[in-house]
Amino acid sequence: MITSVALPPKQSILGVGISATCYEQVTDICEAWVEERRLGAGGPAHFVTLTDGNGIVTGFFEKRFRDTVNSSDISTPDGMPVVWAMRSFGVAGQTRVYGPDLMLCLCERAAEAGHRIFLYGARPDTLEALSRNLRGKFPGLRVCGMISPPFRPVTPEEDAEHVRQILDSAADIVFVGLGTPKQEAWMLAHRDKLPGLVLLSVGAAFDFHAGRIEQAPVWMRRSGLEWFFRLTREPRRLWKRYLVVVTMLPPLWALQKLRILRFE
Repeated sequence: MITSVALPPKQSILGVGISATCYEQVTDICEAWVEERRLGAGGPAHFVTLTDGNGIVTGFFEKRFRDTVNSSDISTPDGMPVVWAMRSFGVAGQTRVYGPDLMLCLCERAAEAGHRIFLYGARPDTLEALSRNLRGKFPGLRVCGMISPPFRPVTPEEDAEHVRQILDSAADIVFVGLGTPKQEAWMLAHRDKLPGLVLLSVGAAFDFHAGRIEQAPVWMRRSGLEWFFRLTREPRRLWKRYLVVVTMLPPLWALQKLRILRFE
């Protein structure tokens, strides 16, 4: 990778590296990557993951996903339990870097700097609403393309066509909304196919900003209760994530804190 950008250090939580960073730093780094590419810097795409408690526990049990997140340039703490864990390991003052808010920060900067964004994921009607809402919020934002891939695995021919469309669009930043762990795997697999681009997995941000799903109130997001709000809105889809997977985080985190579990 050819880059002069210094990346924030990562703190291991159950073996998953989470970057000690903030909105402004991630936005500045992404802008620097775009400018480097425009100046002719080579190398694979840069990719940023946003990792919450579900991602931490999934990474603990699934090596492939853990390795994918650890291969990212930046992995932000996208959940208050992750923030609290980082603070407990000595990352003083760590704050949450929430995917939907980070997407807005990057779109605001893109509108100011003239960067071109591409949307990959979700349903066609969601993408249309998302593009319209983002351009309404940030006048001058250049949404240079969008693709709604099928829910089934794409064929090699379809994937090659998607890559061609992204490259032909002259995009600088690609927001990927496929859901975890599919979106992270997609970014890693396309790192060499989309040289120099900035790829970000933003999960439910597409549905939130398109107005399809209601976000939790700010006070619930800050107090670590967002999971409860989302569970009440989508119980059939999210019950396993929040009532089974994420509840494993506190005891495992305690075992790491007590050095019973050790990670590099």
